[in-house]
Amino acid sequence: MIKPHGSDNLNPLFVYDSKKHHALMQEAEGLPSITVSSAAAANAVMMGAGYFNPLTGYMNAADAMGCAENLQTTAGLFFPVPVLNLVQDIITISGASRIALRDPNVEGNPVLAIQDVDAIEEIIEEQMQTMTRQVFGTTDNNHPGVAAFNSQGRFAISGAIQVLNFSYFQTDFPDTFRTAVEIRNEIKEHGWEKVVAFQTRNPMHRAHEELCKMALEALNADGVVIHMLLGKLKQGDIPAPVRDASIRKMAELYFPPNTVMITGYGFDMLYAGPREAVLHALFRQNMGASYLIVGRDHAGVGDYYGAFDAQTIFDEQVPEGALEIKIFKADHTAYSKKLNKVVMMRDAPDHAKEDFVLLSGTKVREMLGQGIAPPPEFSRPEVAKILSDYYQSLDS
Repeated sequence: MIKPHGSDNLNPLFVYDSKKHHALMQEAEGLPSITVSSAAAANAVMMGAGYFNPLTGYMNAADAMGCAENLQTTAGLFFPVPVLNLVQDIITISGASRIALRDPNVEGNPVLAIQDVDAIEEIIEEQMQTMTRQVFGTTDNNHPGVAAFNSQGRFAISGAIQVLNFSYFQTDFPDTFRTAVEIRNEIKEHGWEKVVAFQTRNPMHRAHEELCKMALEALNADGVVIHMLLGKLKQGDIPAPVRDASIRKMAELYFPPNTVMITGYGFDMLYAGPREAVLHALFRQNMGASYLIVGRDHAGVGDYYGAFDAQTIFDEQVPEGALEIKIFKADHTAYSKKLNKVVMMRDAPDHAKEDFVLLSGTKVREMLGQGIAPPPEFSRPEVAKILSDYYQSLDS
């Protein structure tokens, strides 16, 4: 199986030893504590789960700036985005060398992790603007990722962490949330060697389903891991439980046995387009995938990125050998009326626009909200039913 990023073995930061875990939980109750942002909590979950291997904790300002500007830390570790614990107020932890990080997304703000404080640095506006522009390609506050990043605060707490729980992800999604460690183990149990990963924050329609099957066939892979984001999304995106149900139904009915795993991970969407595509590749390598499918406008939002910027960044900005995982570059996919199947549009040069079944996301949402099933060429009827029930529940 492919090696993790930056080390021979995966080093998740979750404390699995029960005695040590209990002792740390007791220690945490006596430590100065701070409730972190949702983004910092998600970063802790990802480090605890091994997806951000080989990081040992939150970055300092120099490392964060290095990752933003040059995709690497000051020590030369390739990493495509800053991983920060940004807070607005440091009064409760002033002078502390060890602190408890509390979860903003769970009632009662339970302890999420313990952090050794290496430094607390105030990030000046110029640094925030540089990081924002480099990671998101814009400083427009209408971009949901930009707005979320710039709302966290200006004090960066750097240092190693020990993760003590996985926030709400394990309890809310017990059948879907998996750590990178668990996915590696499941891949071994399946007997798979060559594995394709598919990232999604949306339900999967026919085109997505067929894209996974195309990649499996083209790469002669053993299986595909459908890996859905379970964290915070922008307003209007479909909630994780609805996506989970629709994807599971599609996999159950339309994939051959032992070719697909349905899993999820605890992270808040950045909507950072190309940079987030590289981040997606990094943590899919850590979970044991050999390939990541990168399609049109991967991890994008609005009109901030070019249709295939998330593919070209791997050729233009990712140094050779920085990642071992490979990219399966996909074009826009649609159902061909001529061929009676889903194809990549680049593979059908003799087709005109009217030869494809093309529906906008807005049009599909309107149809589902009215209880009208999209054509079966676009969406499996069983999937459409789950989504239709959800959209109609919004109006009731």
